[in-house]
Amino acid sequence: MAKYKTIKVKKYSDVIEEFVAAGDITPGMVVKLTASGEVEPGGSALLMVALEDELQGKGIDDDYAAGDPVQVWIPYRGDIFNGIGSGLTVGTFVEADIDGKLVTHSAGVVVGQVVEVLENNRVLIRVA
Repeated sequence: MAKYKTIKVKKYSDVIEEFVAAGDITPGMVVKLTASGEVEPGGSALLMVALEDELQGKGIDDDYAAGDPVQVWIPYRGDIFNGIGSGLTVGTFVEADIDGKLVTHSAGVVVGQVVEVLENNRVLIRVA
């Protein structure tokens, strides 16, 4: 059983927007805005994280399909979210890859730092 059943673990702000999914998106993925105004997996200078679709009774393991409305959280520095990434350790600084998953920071925009490694390729990230 998952320890955290939500994406927003600690929030100091609660800025949520809704966009249309350009393709499949899993809650906890980092997403970016496309030129057509939809969201797709991947990072940018503005951190946006796909939330679970709690308004439809769905959880963190229920994906959005292309064309679905996606609840997107714009976290603030210090917020903690339940993201997707594998092979990470506590203390690692991370960035988003082109698939919206978190990887060890190398050259992209730092998303935050791993504060806890969970099961099923999930990690808690404190936003930088």
